[in-house]
Amino acid sequence: GDAPAAEGVNPVHVKWINYTFTPEYLYNALSELCLRFPTVEPTSEPLEVTVDDKSDTSVTITWRPPKTIPANSGLDGYTVEITKEGTEDWKAANEDLTVSCRYVIKNQTTGDRLLIRVVAVNPGGRSPPATIADPVLVKEVGARPKVRLPRFLRQRYVKKVGEKINLVIPYSGKPKPVVSWLKDGEPLDSKRANIRTSDRDSILFIRQAERADSGSYEMCVKVDDFEDKAAIIIQIIELPGPPASIKIVDVWGFNVALEWTVPKDNGNTEITGYTVQKADKKTGDWFNILEHYTRLNATISDLIMGNTYTFRIFAENKCGLSEECAVTKGEATIVKEVIDYKPTPFVEHDFTEAPKFTTVLNDRTTTVGYSTKLLCSVRGCPKPKIMWMKNKMILNNMDNPKYRMISTGGICTLEIRKPGPYDGGEYVCRAENTLGKVDTGCKLEVKSKLLW
Repeated sequence: GDAPAAEGVNPVHVKWINYTFTPEYLYNALSELCLRFPTVEPTSEPLEVTVDDKSDTSVTITWRPPKTIPANSGLDGYTVEITKEGTEDWKAANEDLTVSCRYVIKNQTTGDRLLIRVVAVNPGGRSPPATIADPVLVKEVGARPKVRLPRFLRQRYVKKVGEKINLVIPYSGKPKPVVSWLKDGEPLDSKRANIRTSDRDSILFIRQAERADSGSYEMCVKVDDFEDKAAIIIQIIELPGPPASIKIVDVWGFNVALEWTVPKDNGNTEITGYTVQKADKKTGDWFNILEHYTRLNATISDLIMGNTYTFRIFAENKCGLSEECAVTKGEATIVKEVIDYKPTPFVEHDFTEAPKFTTVLNDRTTTVGYSTKLLCSVRGCPKPKIMWMKNKMILNNMDNPKYRMISTGGICTLEIRKPGPYDGGEYVCRAENTLGKVDTGCKLEVKSKLLW
């Protein structure tokens, strides 16, 4: 039938027809409609809404975009809403949406305390509001709070167990800031740490540090709605425990292979190395083999054959060597090698040799009246007997003082004193022992003097 028309609206004619649809057809039709007209959802709430600045008549706030923004709708902008403390009459501070993440709320009354929230808007509607937790006082701040953290505290602050901690942290702000301290996000234990705050600084004092005092300390100074924070990382360290275990892996020759594991207690700081020592079973005295060694295994060499050794290891960190050590349960014995020595039978060398001239006689020429010498060298064992001959006649220096025969160290010398014209001829030196004899000869020419 015809649907009735509203006043001032042209009538619309609708014709109703009865149809029968299968479930499959209805499902496909609805799916196609959803694809053509997808559901539009609002964004999530804005993040980290904070007060950036204040005056006697305005408040400036900042925030971060929402974590979730639907891709099919995007983000149109933000609405900043305010209400006075104790009321629920929220009003928009901005007439038009703002796309910036910073907004100045103007024309406020000095001394009012405002509740402020930010809402993200898109075609899907309004997001959940992001509200500043505490009411904001509309009043100009004299000087913003500021923590002036010393340079040496901007990195990890390390102390040993039992030492005193006395940290002076300057700060500024006007009017006087409210100072608070946290450790790992929790209030400080007054039994362990004392806080003394003056108009200019705050002091963290621990009489005797313990490992439990390690952690992240946070100092916060606050003036009205403004605050400044500084984090201090304190690490309390002590000597490490010994290595958890040590064992002898292998023994060969003059070498021993060792392995060990890291200590169960590192003293709250990293292990920087190990010191390996050895002791001979005979003396029991310990000697350093390796110092500041960083690996978890080592080969100990140059051990003495026949000795039995025990080994121990100390762990080391920034505080020094551990008081206790890990000692090998077993011992390492450097076994002597049994050598079956069979010496070669001694054979005495036969030094006997027949005479042999190593330097023979050479022909010579001399002048009447000038003495001359004939030289040769000979070797042999037993020592050869030396005999000199002239023209096949044996010379004997005992019979003729003209000749002088010398044999020293195998050097044979025949000295002819002031020879005359008849002393020239063929000279022979003969060496003879039980194994044989040998001769060497030369010619000697004696020239007359020239008369001028």
